Amino acid sequence: MRISQAQRRARLGTRHLLAGKAATPEEAAAAVVALHGTDPATVFLSAGARLTAPGPEPVERALYADRTLVRMTGMRRTVFVVPSELVPVVHHSSALAIARRERASVLKTFGEGGWDEARLKDVEASVLRLLAESGDATAAELGRLEPRLREQVRVAVGKPYEGVVSIGSRLLALMAMDGLLVRRARAGGTWVSGTHYWGLAPEMAELAAHEAQAELVTRWLAAFGPGTEADLKWWTGWTLKDVRRALSAAGAVAVELDEGTGYVLPGDGEETAVPEPWAALLPALDPTPMGWQARDWYLPPEHRAELFDRNGNVGPTVWWDGRVVGGWAQRPDGEIVWRLLEDAGGQAVAAIEAEAAGLAAWLGEVRVTPRFRTPLERELSRP
Repeated sequence: MRISQAQRRARLGTRHLLAGKAATPEEAAAAVVALHGTDPATVFLSAGARLTAPGPEPVERALYADRTLVRMTGMRRTVFVVPSELVPVVHHSSALAIARRERASVLKTFGEGGWDEARLKDVEASVLRLLAESGDATAAELGRLEPRLREQVRVAVGKPYEGVVSIGSRLLALMAMDGLLVRRARAGGTWVSGTHYWGLAPEMAELAAHEAQAELVTRWLAAFGPGTEADLKWWTGWTLKDVRRALSAAGAVAVELDEGTGYVLPGDGEETAVPEPWAALLPALDPTPMGWQARDWYLPPEHRAELFDRNGNVGPTVWWDGRVVGGWAQRPDGEIVWRLLEDAGGQAVAAIEAEAAGLAAWLGEVRVTPRFRTPLERELSRP
């Protein structure tokens, strides 16, 4: 069975809710398994691009009031915002293994300063006790209550990125990876702010790692399939052995792609109806362009130098009918500016202009600068 690039683009538009919109941010997140959360603004912009009524209010409600969306460290040691029912799956499939590596790294980094496993555990117990007694708190507030969190060490001595790191900046994130803490409401500022409260994590369902990995792969195939082993290995950050075992457990079916052998869920080989042509302005680190390792079928190689930073982070992208055709940025005065990197035709230009106007309207007075900046975004954002 062969699935063409045109069919893959039809699936992308339909399944990622770019050709047809979502009613809720929970639906938008589930459509792409999880929203990237490293840059706080990405969560709102990614959801907004998929919502019939975009805006920060429904996303903030889901994150902080209803807690139907949860910010957590997951695949590839990346921060994601995931539907609450998926938290145990991400935790047991990915976060726990990352936490083990991170704990070893913390002990190595702070070992010369007198930190060992016993001291680390003692401070962790102190943090849990303080949160139980006093309620949610920011990292700064916890540092005042537990002074050991403020202890610092100089890292990367002699290198261009030499700096000072506090134990708290590493330990609180590690405790979240271990499922002990959770990021709560933002602490002041607008919705683009990254400062948040830490709170005690609720109880979580137990899952065996291989069961959680099979479930996560099933979710990924439903949203991103067909994809290759290499795509899944990149997206999850797992070993090839883990990927193959999870594909087998999910009952994945092999299909033929231009890139080689791909996989879909059982019964998912039927043709997808091609949606009406659609346009979208997706933010930096959006889960759609970051969903596969092999991207030529939706992102022409000649566009990459303008749209990615040196570390492989994608910037804001302009889409037309399942392909990346340009990039966009917001200027200091709030104007949304964009540039096509290829001739997409008059219909595309009109649709992209409408998307840009809609985005500017709901952003209002908020200004968004991506955390990871790309050449085209820097150029377009200049006044």
